[in-house]
Amino acid sequence: MNPSDPILLIGLAIVSALYSSVGHGGATGYLALLTFSTLATKEASVLALGMNLVVSSIAFFAFQRAKQFDWQLTWPFLAGSIPFAFFGGKLKLPGNAHEPILAVVLLAAALVLLLRPAAAQSETKSPSLLLSIAIGAAIGLLSGIVGIGGGVFLSPIVLLAGFADAKKTASLAALFIFANSFAGLAARDPSSLKLIGEHWELLAVGAIGALAGSYLGAFRIPNVGLRRLLGLVLLVAVVKIFLG
Repeated sequence: MNPSDPILLIGLAIVSALYSSVGHGGATGYLALLTFSTLATKEASVLALGMNLVVSSIAFFAFQRAKQFDWQLTWPFLAGSIPFAFFGGKLKLPGNAHEPILAVVLLAAALVLLLRPAAAQSETKSPSLLLSIAIGAAIGLLSGIVGIGGGVFLSPIVLLAGFADAKKTASLAALFIFANSFAGLAARDPSSLKLIGEHWELLAVGAIGALAGSYLGAFRIPNVGLRRLLGLVLLVAVVKIFLG
């Protein structure tokens, strides 16, 4: 399937809308869809990160406009993640032995988010500075290796640990994903980045989906609804991992 095939573009727009509603860029979903195209794996990874930049930036501005952004919560995660995402993007690790472990962790988080009663949610508490930096570094490294922004790992940690509610988590994840995606692309061969300009239509449909999804997430969907949506997004990521 050609990357500009209308069916593929519609699918990418839907994925963008779903992921951006919870502050995510959608790289895991894009990679899953792009496997049906004629693109090689490395090319698809570059385009997925490029779409991440567009979608996560739109999501961030939507949640920031809704006054859900907390810089004090966010910057330690960024400080830990950005250098390690760059380093992870430089690594060339063989095999995919880590994928079953990731799938199990994401599946467990998804089930908790989907099934945990809303009444069980407790008041939020900010993590320590060192803990935030350490979490950011670990997720940044993993994200750089896999070629995603890391929101599927960060969001459930922040929510389930009670560091923030769903909307503040979405704004944190959006900026985190943007920063990690930028660092991951910076670590790639500069010649591969021309693919992003050659397939601008993917960025365009990603932006359209993000405008719709992030608006709904920031202004229309309540916190409990966002938790459920995030659980659904994590399930999509798990399916992507198992299907390869």
